Amino acid sequence: MRLGFLSPFLERAVALRSGAKRAAAGVRAGAIGFIVLAAVRLAAAAPLPDDEALKPPAPARLAAILQAAQRDGWDRQAEQLQATARRAYERGKYPAAAAWFDVYRWAKLLGEDEAVFVPRWILAVQAARVAHANMATRYEARSRPLGQALSPELQAWLLAHPDFSREFFAVLQPVDFVPAVFRTLDELHRADPARFGTYAALALAIAVVHDVPPPPAWPHPQVSASAFPGRWPAPLAAFAWWTRQDRLGRTYQRLASLGAAELKFVVDAAASFDDLEWTQQVANYPLNRLERAYTMIRYRPDRANRAGAVWTDTDYSLPRILGQGGICVDQAYFAAQVGKARGVPTLLFRGAGNDGLHAWFGFLDGAQHWQLDAGRYAEQRFVTGYALDPQTWSVISDHELRFLSERFRTRDNFRRSQIHADFAADYLASGDAAAAVRAARQAVGFEPRNRAAWEVLLAAGAATDRDPKQGEATLREAALAFQRYPDLELLYSRRLCERLRARGEGSAADYEERRLARKYQGERTDLSVQQAREILLRSVATQPLANQIGTYNSLLDNFGRRAGFAFYEQVVAVFVGHLREGGHRSEARHAAERARGVLAIEPGGQLDQELTRTIKELGR
Repeated sequence: MRLGFLSPFLERAVALRSGAKRAAAGVRAGAIGFIVLAAVRLAAAAPLPDDEALKPPAPARLAAILQAAQRDGWDRQAEQLQATARRAYERGKYPAAAAWFDVYRWAKLLGEDEAVFVPRWILAVQAARVAHANMATRYEARSRPLGQALSPELQAWLLAHPDFSREFFAVLQPVDFVPAVFRTLDELHRADPARFGTYAALALAIAVVHDVPPPPAWPHPQVSASAFPGRWPAPLAAFAWWTRQDRLGRTYQRLASLGAAELKFVVDAAASFDDLEWTQQVANYPLNRLERAYTMIRYRPDRANRAGAVWTDTDYSLPRILGQGGICVDQAYFAAQVGKARGVPTLLFRGAGNDGLHAWFGFLDGAQHWQLDAGRYAEQRFVTGYALDPQTWSVISDHELRFLSERFRTRDNFRRSQIHADFAADYLASGDAAAAVRAARQAVGFEPRNRAAWEVLLAAGAATDRDPKQGEATLREAALAFQRYPDLELLYSRRLCERLRARGEGSAADYEERRLARKYQGERTDLSVQQAREILLRSVATQPLANQIGTYNSLLDNFGRRAGFAFYEQVVAVFVGHLREGGHRSEARHAAERARGVLAIEPGGQLDQELTRTIKELGR
């Protein structure tokens, strides 16, 4: 491709040279200079010799690549860099392949046209269902390379730091708005290159979290916008504040030692910097006692008993919360901010328990393990909780954080696995499904917990497998690989059930679904409830009313006796609402009354109130 592009210029240079005897001395000099320039470009486009391609790129080569990119554009470097990376990979030179692949990924991303990226990003946001009212209604998409937002100095730094490159591409998500991410990184690097180098992961965390505004329900839905008009601080101010706290020794976690995947749960602080510094004085608990910050907030039963339990004061500052007291969500919010003020990654969890809703928080302790139950059992044993990922604004389960706690992504086996997973994805994108399968198999062999590798293996297998049972076998392998992670085991098992039904094995799919619901009935009631909901919704969509009622009664008898508010929300309320909307009020009332006789209900509690109200409305 590049050779074809350069050939007309070379022909012109040859023509100039043949007529040089008749030209003036200045023209001869220009022609010779043009020949030299064309020769340099031709050499840059030629395949690298093995003694260079099978080793990580040397600084001189990186400088030459950067120079060529500044002259011709990053997009014109990508093809050769991809070929070089693949050559090293296919020769088994995996460290070199990984290094060349990172440079290739930078070339591809930096050279991408913003006018191409923005529409794709909008589709990704819509597909992930993370769009919200605080985001802009229109995004400008000028035809220019994304890399134009980064200075040449920062581009050179990126190429010269493979550890950061690996972290960047591991952290980056399809819903990250790269133009804003790049602008933030460039601003922080220009302001202080040395500090940027020390705290590059912190800079990355700020960039991927602050790329779009926080949603209206941030930091939680029980505070109004008038009391808390949440918005991000300026990136430079945030970077300066966090690094200053770290350098003054005020942080419990050393910010330069954490990765961006953890630091994003620090830089998503909602409180002002003044409030955060105030907590360092009034809530000066050591890291191993951080959960005590939760009970600093006096519990207000009057607010808990009020409909909606929304904060009614006009000020939602941390000093005000401490002075006024609050309910569990205020306790969790306050404690999470106390942790962030000390550079501790924290999460605010909300979830449904046996008789109502509750909120608590989690934090990364001194042993780099996530403690996820701070305040969780203050009133009763609750089932599971959900938090928002501040990078994507999608819901994450607290149990999924085990991946972060186990830190297996820092180990050599995962790094080896990820090299193969990266090439598997690249082969698949290029249409070489067979090569993608081989690489993905290598990846899951090194680290069975590499989800990206399993996804590529399944996608590539779908393009190469002639027998649909082969894909089902791969899904069973994936479910087995994640049997210690119930959410993921359930994910792959559900996909297996879909495939079984697609080829007429409905009974086998039904058996698998009920097996999983029973398996998690004790240890993960939330997952058991999810399975029950899936079974109910399928019945509603495909069966007559009598069968739907039979399915509901069976689910209530088999899975409702040990469940509480979550089962009510996900199964009972869904089915009662379905019956009511269909005009079957008598059946809806009976379904609600039957639930009252099965579920474990605390008299006067939230679940009792909900069922009483529902039955009363249906009796009118």
